[in-house]
Amino acid sequence: MFINETQIRVRYGETDQMGVVYHANYAQYFEVGRTEWLRQFGMTYRQMEETGIMLPVISLNINYKNSARYDDVLKVKTRLKAIPKASIEFEYELLNEDGNSLATGATVLAFIDMERNRPTRCPKFLLDQLQDNSL
Repeated sequence: MFINETQIRVRYGETDQMGVVYHANYAQYFEVGRTEWLRQFGMTYRQMEETGIMLPVISLNINYKNSARYDDVLKVKTRLKAIPKASIEFEYELLNEDGNSLATGATVLAFIDMERNRPTRCPKFLLDQLQDNSL
């Protein structure tokens, strides 16, 4: 259901002294995938915030399998787990150029009404985009 694939090249500053990607950077790679997933439906985080909705991460899970290294070109596969309601769930797989799985993960983000600072339902414009693209 609704998959996006994004490429990222590992930068030197994302690695440790041995040239291996520092573990916390995997969460940033997932964020890039999530951002590009949203962009494919014609929406950016900035635009969503301009409508009064923010999307904080409320859950993050990462399973490390193999190391990513400096200058590797990685593919982030981002998949919507289910049609969103008051939260949106994504699953990820991070692959190297040879197609080897480096990590899998999942996030849950809450839709928050910025004015009230309270959870809210998924915006209609995003649900409409998902519906239009499922045909």
